[in-house]
Amino acid sequence: MAKEKSGYYGQRRKFWSWGYEGEANSKDEIRTMRDRVEQRLGIKDIEILSDPTLDEIELYASRIKIPRTLEDFCTSEKWDRIVHTYGKGFKDMTLIYRRDFKKAPDVVAYPRDEEDIAAIFDWCGENSYACIPYGGGSSVTGGFWGPERDAFPGVVVIDLGNLNKILEVDPVSRCARIQAGILGPALEEQLKPHGLTLRHIPQSWEFSSLGGWIATRSSGHYATHLTHIDDMVESLRVVTPAGTIQNRRLPGSGAGPNPDRLFIGSEGSLGIITDAWMRLQGRVKFRANASISFKTFYQGAKAVRQITQAGLFPANCRYLDEQDAKFYGAGDGTDSVLLLGFESADHPVDAWLERSLEICKDFGGVVKQQAGTADNALETSRSGPQGNWRHQFRYLPRLMHTRAAMGIVSFTFETAYTWDRFEEVDTEIMRRIRKAQKENLGGGIVCRRFSFLYPDGPAPYYSIMAPSTHANSLEAYKMLHDVASDALIELGATITHHHAVGKSFRPWYDKEVDPLFRRVLAAAKTELDPKWMLNPGLIVDKPAGLKIVG
Repeated sequence: MAKEKSGYYGQRRKFWSWGYEGEANSKDEIRTMRDRVEQRLGIKDIEILSDPTLDEIELYASRIKIPRTLEDFCTSEKWDRIVHTYGKGFKDMTLIYRRDFKKAPDVVAYPRDEEDIAAIFDWCGENSYACIPYGGGSSVTGGFWGPERDAFPGVVVIDLGNLNKILEVDPVSRCARIQAGILGPALEEQLKPHGLTLRHIPQSWEFSSLGGWIATRSSGHYATHLTHIDDMVESLRVVTPAGTIQNRRLPGSGAGPNPDRLFIGSEGSLGIITDAWMRLQGRVKFRANASISFKTFYQGAKAVRQITQAGLFPANCRYLDEQDAKFYGAGDGTDSVLLLGFESADHPVDAWLERSLEICKDFGGVVKQQAGTADNALETSRSGPQGNWRHQFRYLPRLMHTRAAMGIVSFTFETAYTWDRFEEVDTEIMRRIRKAQKENLGGGIVCRRFSFLYPDGPAPYYSIMAPSTHANSLEAYKMLHDVASDALIELGATITHHHAVGKSFRPWYDKEVDPLFRRVLAAAKTELDPKWMLNPGLIVDKPAGLKIVG
């Protein structure tokens, strides 16, 4: 593959795990992970599969001949097709370690501009090819899984990696126009000289894109207030098969439904976001943080709710139950732990921390670590419970594949629901999962934390691990995944708070959203994507009886 065809101008990405080729986990890291899993699950002698190699992977021959006019930025090379087949979820990783690449696309396109995207749309439309947008490849919900092989005569993945620049900066309004294919590190590096930051840092930040964040309604750095990317979008530019939409830059408007909101969360099914004007923040100068322990998870949850409803807006408010705290090195497994942090580009935030600690103490919280402006809070946040959590949180993606290689079940899901039903819903979710683990797999672990918080409810994040074998791990995963998903919908929670719907959650999304709204969404897709070629199977299905013209 010619270097200029792709957005991978430096080191190539590993197709089987997080990171770049040449970056390997040490034997000690893998051994430590295996020992930890064996200890937590009470099992022994886990067999860890070897990492797959390019030569081991067999692919169907590409069904598509690339036109001469598109050869400069399209390819059917093996590596490109393989690396664009799967995301980073448990099912993805398991299929990768099974060397199963039946869903590989036929062609990968690396457009250099909007004209290239329009040319791909025309080509795919003329030939009835499926067309799948690709940002950073970090989806954990099947966000760009290809359709069944016989559903389309060909599948083209459009990688936005070449659209990776900041085009304009408005320092007065504190906004910037940014291309959608830019990844997190490059985005922040290009903003740094302007003294600005987007400050949107999901766990996938290193290998996820601005366009992907917007298309999946990502949540990032802020635990409260600016949790979703939605609130950081000032306006969008979107290329669709029917034409290009450019929305007006405005700080706010009451002129009808917000046109940007149609595309925020559309998961590449309505068009391709090519650039966005984004609201920015000043770079952080003041910090204050603390870690607080509570005897029970529900005891601390009451304190967290009051902090959130007091309008204090902590930037970090990660609340981990006993097992989650132990796993991340933030506790010893006896108490739940709240990691609390405030920050500002303008003023000291010690008073906000002090008020929050008063609330925690009212609910029996014990302060374990505290630092403010005078204590170099940034350095303090890199040690103790805060530092251990930070290190594990940022490094854990690089070890995700090892659990799939072990043949155990290991995945996460997240949701949101209102405070008035929190204990009731959380208790029932935990009960159902533990029951399913015990009856079907002989046991397992489920723990949770709060990642994002609102005055009217939390967004709990659940982690599941259970024993299985290489032969039945996907079946065990599906069983637990379905139990969890059924519980969320039946109990009135959302099927996803920030992981997006993808194909993994699609059946439950259809139950969550009103049928009339889904018909409205299908009508919008028919107008924007009249041949229904964009990311088929996501968000909405083609209405029965709809005839595709042309």
